[in-house]
Amino acid sequence: MRKKHLEILLEQVSGFASADLLKEQYKTSVSVAAELLFSAYMKGDIRDRVVFDLGCGTGILGIGSELLGSRCVVGVDCDIGALRIARENALVQGCSNISFVCCDIDRFCGSGHTVVMNPPFGVQMKGGDRPFLRCAARIGDVIYSIHNKGSSGFVQKYMSPSIVTEVKPVKFAIPRTFWFHRDDVRMIDVELYRIVVCERHG
Repeated sequence: MRKKHLEILLEQVSGFASADLLKEQYKTSVSVAAELLFSAYMKGDIRDRVVFDLGCGTGILGIGSELLGSRCVVGVDCDIGALRIARENALVQGCSNISFVCCDIDRFCGSGHTVVMNPPFGVQMKGGDRPFLRCAARIGDVIYSIHNKGSSGFVQKYMSPSIVTEVKPVKFAIPRTFWFHRDDVRMIDVELYRIVVCERHG
């Protein structure tokens, strides 16, 4: 599958019916999701792999992982309403090897190869991305994650002894979602990270 075809399919994934500001719930930009997933695919981290989508929301990263040939996908989120939409999105795309778990990220346990995630950036709640990074390091061998521009120093230090092997700057489109948004779409600078887990965190 070409990246452009993946983007076309991901455009059909519905976003949140009622987004939660404190959880920083935004639909992941289709172009960013496709960039992250295709990068993971080209590095051999998607096809025939067990993939976890942490804070999956309505499922765009997990669904994209299955479309690219993952062995199975588990989407994890604490928002049952978002998971209902995620299940509907998976059905629309014909995804049969994806399951969804309603669970707080700190309590989730599992073991697989690849973690994909778009965690909170910590704008509304400082350190909101940390539980996701900790969980990812417990359950995966390689992590693909989206963070604010300029986060590389923090991510590398926090994830040590794991190693950041790639940081790619991209533009992230945030649609008008909350009352304080003035623009229909706002473009922000973010970074895509690939992190190799050298030692599973307990």
